Amino acid sequence: MNIRFRLPMLILSTLALVALAAAEPRLILSKKFPHSVPEYVELRITTDGQVEYREKPDEDPMRLHLSAADAQSIFETAKKCENFSRPLESGLKVAFMGDKLFRWEDGAEHHEVHFNYTQDLDGQAMLDWYERIVESIGLRIDLERTAKYDPLGVNQSLLYLEAAYDNKRLVALDQYLPMLDRVAKNEKYMHMARERAARLADAFRGIKPAEAAQ
Repeated sequence: MNIRFRLPMLILSTLALVALAAAEPRLILSKKFPHSVPEYVELRITTDGQVEYREKPDEDPMRLHLSAADAQSIFETAKKCENFSRPLESGLKVAFMGDKLFRWEDGAEHHEVHFNYTQDLDGQAMLDWYERIVESIGLRIDLERTAKYDPLGVNQSLLYLEAAYDNKRLVALDQYLPMLDRVAKNEKYMHMARERAARLADAFRGIKPAEAAQ
């Protein structure tokens, strides 16, 4: 090989190794369930709490940012699952509940598991995190859609959001604030919806009812 080309290739190889070393761990959690809506949802989560949501593997993602505590809890749960280096499938004959893929990546190292149903408590906890994030984003999508196309349906969307909040199913509460503020200030929505949106926005910001009244 000509010496002129050897040095650049060496530099590129070194840069690639540095990039792998610098890459932070991430989780890829997905579920494929034909004939459901949506049929596929994938989450990519990094240790700093960044989440990418996709309904198709090659589409531009929706994004949200988890709290530091939630991100830490998710990666601790993955660690309890041995970063998906052990099986999670129960092996029981149960109805098909969707093909789940849990994958852990850290540079060149990765592990992944597929399963339909698990009895593993840590696996169930990981699945619950996945479902909470997907549910949270689904409620955001629903609120944005109804606010744009169905103003009379906004109050119902807010009721769903409020119920999920009361049941502690929501993550990344700040993702809802722009839409809640918009609804609360726009008179094209029902008064009931505007009041509910304002109340939820205060709750998500940590403002107590007495403080909001003042």
